[in-house]
Amino acid sequence: MQELQYKLVDDGSFCVSAYTGDAAVVKVPAAVDGVPVTILADGLFQGHSELTELCLPDGITDFGEFLFDGCKNLRHLRLPAQLSRLWGYSFVRCGLEELLLPDGLRSIPPFCFKDCKALKRVVCGAGLQKVHAWAFAGCDQLSEFVHGPQVEIDPEAFSAKELNH
Repeated sequence: MQELQYKLVDDGSFCVSAYTGDAAVVKVPAAVDGVPVTILADGLFQGHSELTELCLPDGITDFGEFLFDGCKNLRHLRLPAQLSRLWGYSFVRCGLEELLLPDGLRSIPPFCFKDCKALKRVVCGAGLQKVHAWAFAGCDQLSEFVHGPQVEIDPEAFSAKELNH
């Protein structure tokens, strides 16, 4: 069972504002009644440890805070091609193992991936410019961070962890 609720935002698109359910696989639609879905709200899937797969449309541009907090069984996720904004703690305590960041993402905010204990590899898109302090704090298994030469990485981004990048 899954139920998504929507809220119209200022630009005329929809934000997925609430999720109720216990499904292992959740599919977010690209549009509702012809109106595009572009935002996933703060805490939308927080605490849904049953979630193993999430199907997201490419038109999603924003991920809210604590979006996947505690989704420990969500191991793999294809991020939307148009994703351009992550907020702090978006993936905190998530079970992701590897992640490919889209080209439109410009920065990784503080604590975005905090305590993602299974995260091993992150490949950044061409548009990434900044990785903020503590973005990957507590990511004990992270061993590879692939990025372009233009990326500014705060010295505390990985909490003083040595890794290949």
